[in-house]
Amino acid sequence: MPMTVEAIIERLGGTEQAARLTGVGTEAIRKWRQARAVPPKHWTAILQATDLVVSDLSLSPKPAEPAMPSASSHPHPAPAGATAALVLADGSVMWGRGFGAHSQAQSIGEICFSTGMTGYQETLTDASFAGQIITFTFPHIGNVGTTPEDEEAINIAARGLVVKEDLTEPSNWRSTQPLDAWLKSRRIPGICGVDTRALTRRIRDNGPQTAILAYPADGGFDIPALQQIARSWPGLEGMDLALEVSCTQSYAWTEGTWADGAQPKRPDTTAKHVVAVDYGAKRNILRCLVQAGCRVTVVPANATAEDILAHAPDGVFLSNGPGDPAATAGYAVPAIRGVLEAGKPVFGICLGHQLLALALGASTYKLVQGHRGANQPVKDLATGKVEITSQNHGFAVDDKSLPADVRITHVSLFDGSNEGIASDRWPAFSVQYHPEASPGPSDSFHLFERFVGLMNGKAI
Repeated sequence: MPMTVEAIIERLGGTEQAARLTGVGTEAIRKWRQARAVPPKHWTAILQATDLVVSDLSLSPKPAEPAMPSASSHPHPAPAGATAALVLADGSVMWGRGFGAHSQAQSIGEICFSTGMTGYQETLTDASFAGQIITFTFPHIGNVGTTPEDEEAINIAARGLVVKEDLTEPSNWRSTQPLDAWLKSRRIPGICGVDTRALTRRIRDNGPQTAILAYPADGGFDIPALQQIARSWPGLEGMDLALEVSCTQSYAWTEGTWADGAQPKRPDTTAKHVVAVDYGAKRNILRCLVQAGCRVTVVPANATAEDILAHAPDGVFLSNGPGDPAATAGYAVPAIRGVLEAGKPVFGICLGHQLLALALGASTYKLVQGHRGANQPVKDLATGKVEITSQNHGFAVDDKSLPADVRITHVSLFDGSNEGIASDRWPAFSVQYHPEASPGPSDSFHLFERFVGLMNGKAI
């Protein structure tokens, strides 16, 4: 009969000794206790250090996860204290307390989770979240309030947010408005009091699904009707959302990044001219281009190659954005190919990375588990260095579909999926993650400098 994890740890000599003998940290030992199982990859070390046998280590059955509340087949009143509900396409219902604006028709989308501990305002205004309801795994949301300086776009593209705890009052000198009031002014609903761990596990284990965030002003819930609507929503696969979040006309971007409260850097009029194609561009990406020494002109997502080249760019940037890249490719790929054939250096991020891959002859696919958060490890295959990156994507480039003249430059250390490519034929490269890091670490700013070097004639 298998021994308990606690007994195994005691046999190894306690937490510290167990960590040393198996070559892990004490945090890993804590996770053994939490999971009530020792991962099989550590069994050999344990067997060598003790007189235990394999049958002692066989995985113990995990305790059943708490069942999510389910709705009956008929409408019923909300539980006491509940003013909002999260209704999933699989029929599950999670009750909670609503905040922000009362829900409207747009509060349906793909439920996802983000693991970032900071930057909730940047996350909510990241256009890459269009068509999605965001579950924040960090429990304390709202504690720094909101400020216009932290917005990545004018509007919130996400369709709602899910948090565990009640919104905390802002405690930050930069705050100009509490999160609740900010959401109300933008007509975005939220729900708190939800078991976000259980919800995250469901998304992680079963993949993304449609959800409706219902926060009705009259307090009435027709759960069967909401379940039916959730089941009938088509999902993000095959959906082009870039045109919904893109600018509609060209404009010049002149603001650089902020540094220690100083005024942002302004571009040099003699700097390299970059045309940024806006598929849902974050403002901090544009700031980073200016900071790297570029003069930036932004054009709409559906700009043609002729439109782009009419600005006489030294290089072309392909921005992040939402939706299925295969759906956006209809108008984006011909434009990108026209730019490549004109010999212009190209740099893509996130959706821009996927669209460049499609233009080079590769294909994309929907991830079972998307990458969303500010703690994603990525390995640069050329240098061997690992960067901690900020990511937000549910689709990826299929490595096996890459043509012979396109090489893989970066890979995810979470699941091995593609994180970067470079063309041997054209002066073009791209990454799946967000080197502008807002929110997130700043390990990858050098990629903007690499783009400038490419425009100056350096090899990738």
